[in-house]
Amino acid sequence: MFPLLRIRASWPALLGVAALMSFQGDPASFNKLKSGVEYRIFHLENGRYVRRPVLPPTGDPTYASRIGQIMSLHLEFRSAKDSVLMNSRKQSAGQPARVPLDTVRSVQRGGLEEAVALLQPGDSAVFRFNVDTIFAKSFGQPAPPFLRKAGKTFTVLAKVDKIQTKEAAMQEVQEMMRLEQEKEKQQSAQQLVKEDAQIQAYLKQNKLKALKTPGGVYYAITKASKGVKPTAGQTVAVLYKGMLLDGKVFDSSEKNGGKPIEFPLGQGRVIPGWDQGIAMLNKGSKAVLLIPSSLAYGARGAGADIPPNAILRFDVELVDVK
Repeated sequence: MFPLLRIRASWPALLGVAALMSFQGDPASFNKLKSGVEYRIFHLENGRYVRRPVLPPTGDPTYASRIGQIMSLHLEFRSAKDSVLMNSRKQSAGQPARVPLDTVRSVQRGGLEEAVALLQPGDSAVFRFNVDTIFAKSFGQPAPPFLRKAGKTFTVLAKVDKIQTKEAAMQEVQEMMRLEQEKEKQQSAQQLVKEDAQIQAYLKQNKLKALKTPGGVYYAITKASKGVKPTAGQTVAVLYKGMLLDGKVFDSSEKNGGKPIEFPLGQGRVIPGWDQGIAMLNKGSKAVLLIPSSLAYGARGAGADIPPNAILRFDVELVDVK
């Protein structure tokens, strides 16, 4: 599925930044629908924006010709004090929101859905709503106190990029996703090379002799054992201490009552680096695992203790194989 504009999104997810368009004109010049939506709509003609004629109180009569298509548009939300609250150009890599026009008319009048239904390709618009009304009808929740304190109105600026068939919109989004995946793949490859060099330098600095799994985890045996090696699907019990390369400990068995963690090996219950590294150990052995970020928590990191693209060190002991 391609991403569609979800008008009833949670408010925190809508907060963003910056200006979308520069014209707002005289506030007294807004036109008004029967539902109470106030609007000014402009269309680009000969290099300048020209105001579109006033629409009937019931809405745009040409809307029927757009039913079944997908509208791509950029949106900006502003408070009554003109503070920018959200700007779609600064979110989702600058991709526009996509509205399925076959559903826009099925919602309550007086909200954002009815407003965008007025727009045609190339249009720019300023919509003004009562802040309580738009939050009730479009977001399904009360207006936040800070917005009500700012004033009674809520302004939305819109710029329509295009209106397409569902098939064309799907193809466009798929191509966008393909390009984004290629970009992420290249960045991951560069990051892996960088981290591999960091791990090797760390091994040398700490005088550790390590082997490397086919998947990329370095493991240095610090206490050998002739115990059994676990296989995928078996439950293993592991004592551990996890830290960053600067020595900061972020987790350990001691923090969890001193008991080993148990999990089925190779089933994705732990980070990939653990599934790979523990599989190299014999029961009773101890080792240092050095795990690149791609096999740990990646570019997102984990909470406040594990930053993005963090190489992790785990001192582990395989105490049991069941």
